[in-house]
Order: sequence, then structure tokens, then C-alpha cells
Amino acid sequence: MNKKVIVSVIIFCIFLAVAGCSSPAAATTRDTTPATDTTPPAIPTPPGGPSSVVPSPPPSGPIKATWIDAILEGDIVSVELAEVEENWNNNFKIEAKGETLNFMAYIVDEELFVRANVCPPCKSIGFSLDDDILVCDRCATTFEAVTGDGIEGACVDFPKASVEYEISGGNMVMKLNDLVAAYEDTIKPG
Repeated sequence: MNKKVIVSVIIFCIFLAVAGCSSPAAATTRDTTPATDTTPPAIPTPPGGPSSVVPSPPPSGPIKATWIDAILEGDIVSVELAEVEENWNNNFKIEAKGETLNFMAYIVDEELFVRANVCPPCKSIGFSLDDDILVCDRCATTFEAVTGDGIEGACVDFPKASVEYEISGGNMVMKLNDLVAAYEDTIKPG
């Protein structure tokens, strides 16, 4: 064989190897089978803006609250969103006006809520979350988790006031004045 033919065959073989073909016949055959995409479809963002969360499935039965840490910097309070999502029902406290104020952060129907966590007549600072109902751990008074309104029980006249928040950098961020106002609204009947 002449050198030009050998070089041409070598170049052709290199071309086939680079193209991923193993034979000259494969180089002329085109695969017309559509490629299958194995990428999972994107999960749409749930409605409700920053208050919507998609945590892991909730535990079954009433969920006792887990204490988490809140950080107070100036007039801003923050808690880690991941902790709230992991636990589903959380308590946190802050020091303001010379006293300890307790709050709850919980998830109902993929929505995140923050409320004052106090039941003045029975002096409780703990609520279990049973589906969409808050249940006082001391007196068993029940409240609508979405609205904070009382349903039934001894402390029903003390609805749980909500607190506005924003999601920022993986944290729930609240204004200290909003927390204090919600707490003061909750300790008054009505």
C-alpha cells in the first residue's frame, strides 16, 4: 500500500474513534431515536410567595413543639428556616421589655405561620399542632392554626396574634416591634 492510502485510512479510523463509531458502516448510519430526558421535571413554586414552604412529609398525629434558637440583632429577630421546616412545629423566645416573650413558628398546608405562644389564663407556653389545629399543652384549648382564632376550651378568648416576617438568606426575619405587638395582643382577651 502506498503511504497516502495508509495515512488516509489512519485519519479515517481516528475520525471514527473520535465520532464514537466502531465501524465504517456505523459512521454512515444515523440514530433517529429521540433522546430520552432523564432530568426530573421542575417542581413548581407553590402559591403564597415567601411564606410557602415544601418541607418533608409531616409526622403523623399531633406534633409537639421543638425549641429552636432565635437571634436578636438590633431590632431584627431571625430563626433558621431549615429548622422550622425540619420540625414542623417550633417554639422560640426573645428578651424584650425586661421579660421573656415566647413565639411559635409552624407549617400548615405548606404555609408558614408565626404567632405569639402564650395562653394567659392557664399560663401555658406550649402548643401542639394537630393538622390545622393548635392545642394548648396545658388546658387543651383549641385554636385555628391558620387564623389563630379560638375554637373551644377555657382560654378560647385569647386568640394567637400573628407576626409578619420575610424570608432572607435562609432565615425567617421579623421586626422586634411586630413580635412585641403580637405578644401584647395575645395576652389581652378578645
